[in-house]
Amino acid sequence: MNTSLNLSTSLIAEAKVHARTDNRTMEEQIEHWANIGKIAEENPELSYTVIHDILIGKNEIMQGQGIPFEFKNEK
Repeated sequence: MNTSLNLSTSLIAEAKVHARTDNRTMEEQIEHWANIGKIAEENPELSYTVIHDILIGKNEIMQGQGIPFEFKNEK
């Protein structure tokens, strides 16, 4: 479901620049930023770098390119 939003022109302009760099649409870039912000609010102890690496790993697993990490039980 798509919803129209009123966003500042400065946010839209910045999103367009970042979107071109990361091969995303402007809408995808804003969704990406919102997703990172949501994760950061829910996990304030995580740095941006850790969040970014987790998202990359998640996408690699979803595309069959990664190897899931398995924790070993220590006794």
